[in-house]
Amino acid sequence: MVRSSVSGVVAATTLWLLRVGAVSTEGDEAGLSDPVAECTPYGYGPVTAALPTFPAIWEPIQQIFQNDSVAFNKFVSINSSIPNIAPKGTLGVPDLTLLTTYSPSDTDCWWTFQQCVTPKLSGLKPDIADVPEPRTLGYGFDDGPNCSHNAFYDYLTQQNQKATMFFIGSNVMDWPLQAQRAVSDGHEICAHTWSHRYMTAFTNEQAFGELWYSMQAIKLVTGYTPTCWRPPLGDVDDRIRYIASQLGLDTILWKYNSNDWEVGQNGVTTDSVQQNYDNLIAAAKSGTFDSVGAIILTHELNNYTMQTAIDNYRALSEAFDYMVPIAVAQNRTEPYVETNFTMPSFASYIASRPPNSSAADQGSSSSSGSTGGQSSTPGNSGGVALGLTSTHAFSMALVLLSVALCL
Repeated sequence: MVRSSVSGVVAATTLWLLRVGAVSTEGDEAGLSDPVAECTPYGYGPVTAALPTFPAIWEPIQQIFQNDSVAFNKFVSINSSIPNIAPKGTLGVPDLTLLTTYSPSDTDCWWTFQQCVTPKLSGLKPDIADVPEPRTLGYGFDDGPNCSHNAFYDYLTQQNQKATMFFIGSNVMDWPLQAQRAVSDGHEICAHTWSHRYMTAFTNEQAFGELWYSMQAIKLVTGYTPTCWRPPLGDVDDRIRYIASQLGLDTILWKYNSNDWEVGQNGVTTDSVQQNYDNLIAAAKSGTFDSVGAIILTHELNNYTMQTAIDNYRALSEAFDYMVPIAVAQNRTEPYVETNFTMPSFASYIASRPPNSSAADQGSSSSSGSTGGQSSTPGNSGGVALGLTSTHAFSMALVLLSVALCL
């Protein structure tokens, strides 16, 4: 559900700051099964103490935070080498008229224009839009952590399934214990910016801040600094890629889109989302991915997107030989700057997972790796707790409203 007003977010954040909640650890939070309880704001000491050193939660970054000398010095060190590409909008709101006036040669490798994933700028790595392992799905979810994701994460754990989670910095600050669960459960975490706006519509300093503060939020809460990111709505060009690369971030996109986040907008329906899943499944069965695997865009956004992922899990696991986190598909065993967390190689990951088989097929009933985790069953629409605070949907509503009003 979308929050009805900015004041709703402010009120929620205020409660989060003031309330001394019953939960105090990741295990406590993971043990909750009531979505209302899961989404009740709570205080978390390290985040509360650090708030004065972070920008306002959910507000687009306007400049590097005052007195943040580390961020400022890093930005200064790269600013003169950032490609001279003009922002394609203002403060994260895109100038959509550029889609009709932009050069057909796509000199900036602007993904929004024609899904360019091979940079034109020399020295930049290609975007990761598929996975190298044949008949393999790079499995992941955007826009977390959702406050009420316990039943969904429990289901993934029951299937012995790890994924790549693209976390929004503001969500991490709002729901730190939920973010910690992703690490506890063995998922990979990548950054998804601070406020979830169109990245090419920021200035250099603003785009840097969107990445920097999302990385710092993830580090503060989980202890790990991500080395990958996904641009919201895929909006990236060579200027933004360069800034990300200077922060040690690989750019991850996709070639298949469920459009699950867009239901109820722009003609997208639950039937069309299911058709997108079905198209991917049919492509896998027909041999499309016999040489190179795939990545599909899906979301940890709300009850519908998480439940739809559950409903399609068995069919996906039957269509693909393997479903793995993107780091695993790339054999990146150290997914973070810190080296005390490792992920298995592709060979190690699949060793206990026969092709075309899920833990559910094998009769697994393993419980959550987090204390007190609850299990769920596929196809049970009541199994996933309702996402009461779809902050991504709220931010997207603001963006779309701003565009409509030409602000």
